[in-house]
Amino acid sequence: MRTIHPSRTRRIAGATLILALATALAGCGGMPTNRSMYSPHQPVVETTNYTLDLTASDAGLAYGEPQRLKGWLDAMKLKYGDKVYIEDPAHNPAARTAVAELASQRGILLSEGAPVTAGYVEPGTVRVILSRSQASVPSCPNWDTRSDFNPNNGLSSNYGCATNSNLAAMIANPDDLISGQQGSGDTTVMTSTKAIEAYRKAETTGKGNQVSETGTSGS
Repeated sequence: MRTIHPSRTRRIAGATLILALATALAGCGGMPTNRSMYSPHQPVVETTNYTLDLTASDAGLAYGEPQRLKGWLDAMKLKYGDKVYIEDPAHNPAARTAVAELASQRGILLSEGAPVTAGYVEPGTVRVILSRSQASVPSCPNWDTRSDFNPNNGLSSNYGCATNSNLAAMIANPDDLISGQQGSGDTTVMTSTKAIEAYRKAETTGKGNQVSETGTSGS
């Protein structure tokens, strides 16, 4: 019969205890801690400013400049949510009108309060600024929760990623995530009932497509 020295037994027991504690602590490192219904993964809105400098004239824009602006706006694929500003140190109303007309043809009105951009606007030049925002959730996905041990009934570290990422991808105007649309507080009855009136006055979808039925008899 082999005899194990007591000191060796203590060393084996100590090593086993250390291994068990290390395993437990490793599991606790990925244990859920968020016990609220709030997700820390919220959309982040980033804004990029694009600029185009154009030569102005007394009539608005110099020869060929409207075509340059038109091509630039088409290349940028102007869309809902974009903001177009004009920076004009000379405050030339004709130049502003020319830029506003081309922007309005694409469903965008000029905005007030142009953002600060890099570079100096030369005399006789107007700067058109296209401000475009994009929303995303850079902290997703998040799989830091690695432990099934959840005594606090906490949420997964990935909680909220799917909902908020989809919201950021689908929202038409990302700036609405920051401040939302400002209403006038007034209710226009004619506007609120326009859809109802259109529905009531619309012709039925089956009109003019009636199917005639013919009866047959047999012996």
